[in-house]
Amino acid sequence: MTSDEPVPQRPLVFAHRGSSAAFAEHTRAAYLQALADGADGVECDVHLTRDQHVVLLHDANLDRTSDGTGPVAERTLRELRHLDFSSWKGVRIPEMYGARSEQFLTLPDLLDILRAAGRPVKLAIELKHPSPYQLKLEDRVLAVLRREGWEPGSSSLDNVSVTFMSFSPDSIRHLLRSVPPEYVCQLVDDVDIRVIRTGLGFGVITGGAIANLMKATQLEGERILDNGVVGLAGPGIAYVRRHTARVRRWLESGRRFRVWTVDSEQDVALCQELGIQEITTNVPSPVLAHLQVASPQGR
Repeated sequence: MTSDEPVPQRPLVFAHRGSSAAFAEHTRAAYLQALADGADGVECDVHLTRDQHVVLLHDANLDRTSDGTGPVAERTLRELRHLDFSSWKGVRIPEMYGARSEQFLTLPDLLDILRAAGRPVKLAIELKHPSPYQLKLEDRVLAVLRREGWEPGSSSLDNVSVTFMSFSPDSIRHLLRSVPPEYVCQLVDDVDIRVIRTGLGFGVITGGAIANLMKATQLEGERILDNGVVGLAGPGIAYVRRHTARVRRWLESGRRFRVWTVDSEQDVALCQELGIQEITTNVPSPVLAHLQVASPQGR
């Protein structure tokens, strides 16, 4: 590279559910650690409670990441506040990151954490489907953001820049009624119909129906990106490896990419080689360190 050539910018780094390799995902500790790690942004998944609060959880059920059980949508916020969402990780939480009872977060809780960062921070919100509340999830998220001061034209509030993501094409189309396309991300991943039909315990008929629906969703998401309906493409890293030509075509047509979940040096290097603009990772600190070594002159 000559002195006259531009220095390549490093990809922006989003902490996947916070620094989720260090602390339990979606907890106060995970997000505070992500900010301490220097992440450019954070990613969260959202569901609605029975009393219509927007809460940060990946799964539709409580079993994996709490001492509760059953659907999130059947619990009130007050009930969820009494559950333990951090002990399953088996990691001690530093006192400065809050008590165990303070780890569960709503979307407004996360916004308060990000506002206090003292620097610009990006927030990627994934709207999880299927939801028993269907597209009321999107409406409620937008209502919460508006109440907090979110400005749709710039998709920002205070120091926080917000983007929206979903695998659901219906969710994407609904969001586009209120959000400019450049702030909306269509998530895509490969669906292996054979694995879903036979490997997830649904039975042949149910498994086949679920597999066909998921494959149709994938194809519709790819069409949305082919047609330039949204500005952001969100494939998984395995999808990027398998469909490099398609990824290059979307990049050349102006799609901005946010690839998940990029944890290894090899995958970081692949994203840099392709010119991926944003990556989501469980381990923001080592990924940022690797990027600084690879492009020491910055962003």
